[in-house]
Amino acid sequence: MPEDFDTARALKMCRRLSRPYRVVDGEKFRLSDFDPADTGDLRDIDKPRAKEALAVSTAMLSEMQEKLYAQDSWAVLLIFQAMDAAGKDGVIKHVMSGVNPQGCQVASFKAPSHEDLDHDYLWRCQKHLPERGRIGIFNRSWYEEVLVVRVHPHLLEAQRLPPGSIGKRIWRDRCRDIRNFERYLSRNGVLIRKFFLNVSKEEQRRRFLERLEHPEKHWKFSTGDVRERSHWDEYMEAYEEAIRRTATPTAPWYIVPADNKWYTRIVVSAAILDAVQSLELRFPAVDAKKKAELDEARAALASEARQRSRS
Repeated sequence: MPEDFDTARALKMCRRLSRPYRVVDGEKFRLSDFDPADTGDLRDIDKPRAKEALAVSTAMLSEMQEKLYAQDSWAVLLIFQAMDAAGKDGVIKHVMSGVNPQGCQVASFKAPSHEDLDHDYLWRCQKHLPERGRIGIFNRSWYEEVLVVRVHPHLLEAQRLPPGSIGKRIWRDRCRDIRNFERYLSRNGVLIRKFFLNVSKEEQRRRFLERLEHPEKHWKFSTGDVRERSHWDEYMEAYEEAIRRTATPTAPWYIVPADNKWYTRIVVSAAILDAVQSLELRFPAVDAKKKAELDEARAALASEARQRSRS
């Protein structure tokens, strides 16, 4: 970034761009209040400017991640949930492209394994929680247990839960468990931000057709995607309740418009920067003993250079 780059101004813009989509209290949350095609005060003609802004934000996140790693006190967990074809993979790829791979880890959660099903439903995700100093990215998460499993309740049978543990309140109870677990994580130094990429049903249809029309994209398509699409309304109901019951100030949701990929990526990037900068990260201070060791090392290296020049 240029030397005259105004970091404070950039972060202020990130806050202004991302905050309208943030949900910290789900009591009055309605998914219908959020437009999947929204582009804020930007338009298509701003795409080049948005691309440039994304590059700048990527560089800023890279600097923050280095401090996060050096400070080794916080972990960052980014959770992405969405319907098929909403663009989760693309967002993760573009927003995190400049982050050092050593400080970032991505976990994708599909159908649970037999081993997963022999444990509680949070177990398989807990194994992949980021350690201090790292950014963890969940492509899907424990929220699948109140989304996919709720829409397809027969999946509960595979979890072999004890008799009597499946009742009318199971989804409410699971949301409460998740909310409490996220509170526990935040109290132990894990910064959590959750993103629902809000794609419209019509845009999903268009993207599915695009995959079918281009051979190089056929691998992305599954007939199961169409079957899941037939449950659209059930999924929207499940998402709305899950977000309403688990949105908190320490683990907020962002309902990100996803019909325009360029806008989705810049909103997600802005939200991450806004969140990470709140940690007030800085490189660890060097104490007197360490400084003396550094001075001694500097002197030894300088002496070595002088000896080499004389020979």
